Amino acid sequence: MKMTPTERMDLMRFVCSFVWTDLKVAQQERDLVMRIAGRLGLTEAESRQVAQWLQVPPNVEEVDPGAIPAAHRQLFLQAAELVVKADGRVVPAERDSLALFRDLLEG
Repeated sequence: MKMTPTERMDLMRFVCSFVWTDLKVAQQERDLVMRIAGRLGLTEAESRQVAQWLQVPPNVEEVDPGAIPAAHRQLFLQAAELVVKADGRVVPAERDSLALFRDLLEG
């Protein structure tokens, strides 16, 4: 799927926000996020920004499910599901956030 640089960074912002749902970033989550960044072909500067989001969560005002283009919603949801499961456990807050995200994208 073809994505603009802005859309790729929006995806990474969402992915990183889901990594922070349980208030800690496991190494497995960090590794998966950086693999996703690599697959998206992010620039060095973009990859540094993603690494920063793994240190400090993205600003919540910049994470708007309503702004995700319809063509990319399934991809965003799949990526969120992957990172939530990356550390081998899904806590209630992660499950709830994922369900809300799914509802917002499908509604």
